Amino acid sequence: MKPAYLFITIALLLVSQISFAQNPPRRIWFDTDIMIGLPERAPREVDDGVTLIMALALPSIEIVGISTITYVDYGYDVTKKILNYYAPKRNIPVYKGSPEAADLGVENEATIALAAALRKEKLDILALGPATNIATVIKNHPELAKQMKEVVFCAGRTQGFAFKPGLQKSTVSDYNFEKDVESFKVILDAGVKVVFSGFECSAYLLIGKPDVQFLKTGNEADRWLYSMLEPWQQRAKQLFGVEGFIPYDVTPLGHFTHPEYFQYYRNIPVRIETRKNDATIGRVIPPTKAFMEVSYKFKSKWKVDYAYKTLPGFEELVIELMKCPGE
Repeated sequence: MKPAYLFITIALLLVSQISFAQNPPRRIWFDTDIMIGLPERAPREVDDGVTLIMALALPSIEIVGISTITYVDYGYDVTKKILNYYAPKRNIPVYKGSPEAADLGVENEATIALAAALRKEKLDILALGPATNIATVIKNHPELAKQMKEVVFCAGRTQGFAFKPGLQKSTVSDYNFEKDVESFKVILDAGVKVVFSGFECSAYLLIGKPDVQFLKTGNEADRWLYSMLEPWQQRAKQLFGVEGFIPYDVTPLGHFTHPEYFQYYRNIPVRIETRKNDATIGRVIPPTKAFMEVSYKFKSKWKVDYAYKTLPGFEELVIELMKCPGE
């Protein structure tokens, strides 16, 4: 925690508690390709897990349900583990969604549950992975699009912006979008209120090694989280030259809970077009790919709100909210 922001962060958390007594929490559906701790040849991204932990700590939102997408069996298990650590009494349901993000329109446990929830009430949707689960609900039940108050994706870019983490020697893909392009088109065509808050917005957030040392001496949950974050930070050093990670997915959550920390392009046109692939990292790098970009210069029927910058202080809030309650 950077000392200059410690007092401000604690004060904001106290204000959130007071506000909770005056305003009911915002009810959201949490859709995620959570992979924290996935046992593979190399560490996998941790930001979905960090975002879930943050969300559980904030009284301004209430998670109605959680759906997984890709690696759904592991995602289900690790989500249950996090809930057991950070919210053991809440009984938040978890559902398995699309296993490959390549079966738009095919119903699954998650899409059935989300559709049922939307029939009962209007919900905000925090979508941290590919859009397949959300788009399947809209494709199969178009009348439910109006029940989606706002859908926030970790995706998109301004025209010509390249995703270059760390020392900017490598370029990464817009993974959530590129994994299932057609599902984004379905959602944009449906006229749902959409917000993009992806790499560009979070590019100057960096959770470095000193920022998470406090977790080493915490309770069991803190120590588990530290054991997940440390190898991911080391992996980032190998890939991007900086021993720390950008928690991309925390900014879509921040849009719901702390919009004062973000700058936006409102009602900005978005287009999808195919051209030369700019990625330099990946198991398979095709010669061309789709780009989803925003610009006021575009003429497009699709328009979104686009979070393009995170303001100082939000990083400190992220760090503070990683601590397990009860300490």
